[in-house]
Amino acid sequence: MTEADRDDVAATALSACVQATFERVRRERMAGLPFVNEALRVELVGLRRWRGLWLAVLVTPWFMNLMLLPGDGAEAAADGSARWPAVRTGDYASFSFPAGVMSFLAGREGELGEYLSCSLFSPMFEFADHEAARQTADACLAALFDPATAGQPAAAPQAQDAPAPVSKRDFLRGRWRSPATSAGTE
Repeated sequence: MTEADRDDVAATALSACVQATFERVRRERMAGLPFVNEALRVELVGLRRWRGLWLAVLVTPWFMNLMLLPGDGAEAAADGSARWPAVRTGDYASFSFPAGVMSFLAGREGELGEYLSCSLFSPMFEFADHEAARQTADACLAALFDPATAGQPAAAPQAQDAPAPVSKRDFLRGRWRSPATSAGTE
């Protein structure tokens, strides 16, 4: 079995685990809540390797988030692999992408275990159907890896105690710098 085959098998298993976990959350904790868009379903979109971690967009009836999940190891490699940050649930870690630095909130959920998420949309009522949400998820991933949307080259990934957040409005409009950075030194 080649490395690509192993990645495909791992991606399929991870995707199934994430979707099953958040489908359970939908059934057990979100059923009947007023901010749930029943036209949508749980789907992990665009799962791929990124610097040794797994990256995707998780679409649910109540949110759309960038998701980072642990890769093969906890340590950064010489090839520039990202290191899984030592953060507690509720803490933030920042990672640099070609489009800029994004802040991720650490979470933990049952059988899935640890994950990092960066909110893109919540609630999800602006999506009339699941296909519109899926297309937006694909567009968000494409924008994340488009260096033309950034004002400066990406730096090495890092964990921080208090990162400068990028709002989801700024993310979707292609404005990647925090207000403090864009106001002063360009």
